[in-house]
Amino acid sequence: MFLLPNRLFASLSCLTLLVSGCGSLPTFDHLDAVPAHRVPQSLLGPSKSNMQEISLSRLRRTASGVYELGPNDILGVYIETILGNSGDVPPVHFPESGEQEPAIGYPVPIREDGTIALPLIPPMDIAGLTLADTQELIRKAYTVDRRILPPGASRIIVTLIKRRKHRVLVVREEAGASSRLHGDQEVIKRGAGYVVDLPAYENDLLHALNETGGLPGMDAQNEVLIIRGGAMDAREYDNFVSRIKMCQEPCSCPPSIPDAPNVVRVPLRFYPENPPQITEEDIILQTGDIVLIESRDREKFYTGGVLGGGEYPIPRDYDLDILQAVAVAHGQVGSSGAVLSQVNGGGTGGSGGRGGPLPPTDAIVVRKLCDGGQIPIRVNLKRALKDPRQRILIQPEDVLIVRYKASEEVLNTVLSLVQFNFLFNGFRGGF
Repeated sequence: MFLLPNRLFASLSCLTLLVSGCGSLPTFDHLDAVPAHRVPQSLLGPSKSNMQEISLSRLRRTASGVYELGPNDILGVYIETILGNSGDVPPVHFPESGEQEPAIGYPVPIREDGTIALPLIPPMDIAGLTLADTQELIRKAYTVDRRILPPGASRIIVTLIKRRKHRVLVVREEAGASSRLHGDQEVIKRGAGYVVDLPAYENDLLHALNETGGLPGMDAQNEVLIIRGGAMDAREYDNFVSRIKMCQEPCSCPPSIPDAPNVVRVPLRFYPENPPQITEEDIILQTGDIVLIESRDREKFYTGGVLGGGEYPIPRDYDLDILQAVAVAHGQVGSSGAVLSQVNGGGTGGSGGRGGPLPPTDAIVVRKLCDGGQIPIRVNLKRALKDPRQRILIQPEDVLIVRYKASEEVLNTVLSLVQFNFLFNGFRGGF
């Protein structure tokens, strides 16, 4: 058995009296905050657990069994004695890919206005027609309308040599979306841009994403923007947005900025009460369109106090409550149900005390408001294990500060003195 020195015993007695009346102790570095259970639900943020993924079939156009011709298609046309001599074998074209059948005839492009030019007859408008319809129209023009060829005397063949393609630009702002070699080292590049040529009837959003790396990664937004080319004056829209923002009054939430008329938002995950209203026409891409995948750079939370300074990303597809955020920030949840103070080898209490045996249980979440202000939310980390109202969800740009309460500072001091006395007596006993 050991005895405490008189001065140490007196100090412990005073501290014990203080702890017994800890309800009246002032809080060090006091910060007025709203208890978590009193914060309006509108400020706590929606949960991501109820979100559902969009069906991938809605991102591609419906397959068509009939190919309708259009500008920039290249036809194979053989007209005996007109395009090809009598008795000659028509030229055969083998496609570069195995998805298309070989074509017969001389190449004839469909012009921008949807017409083709053939010898001895005026231009013919064939946009929207099938190969069979086009072949019959050419036969009629040469044998009936102009009577250049006798009916049934010549062979007329129309095939498809090359399908038209739609050139779109895909911009992906994801981290590590592309890489390149610099000497012997691989350099990861932030974001990437692709110019993609999509064949007709494959010119949809799903094919564009598949050609450039697949669906957006976890560090990308949960939506894809399609910006139509040439739909409006971009400068006029920028001026329109500037005028709206200039009308914002102080201490008020900014007005909602509408999308430009040439922008289509395609959500990849959504809440059941707000299903996407996109149509098949919305996801069909044309030449000049831009597909934009934005990054989530600003969706982070920040830490302070016992946890130390740091910034951490917020998950895209699932919730992150305050206890999980503490764990992400390298804090530990002990058996007592509170955060241990030994973070990265020992931390410093928010009120200026040093880390001790008892963990801190006081957490403040500083949350930004839409009007530029902020609201501090107080959470008791020990109660958070049992009370769901304390486990608030972390939102982008939150600042999480974990601190010691005054009573915890006092008790840590007492326990540190007791521990020192044990060590001191043990040291003296060794001699």
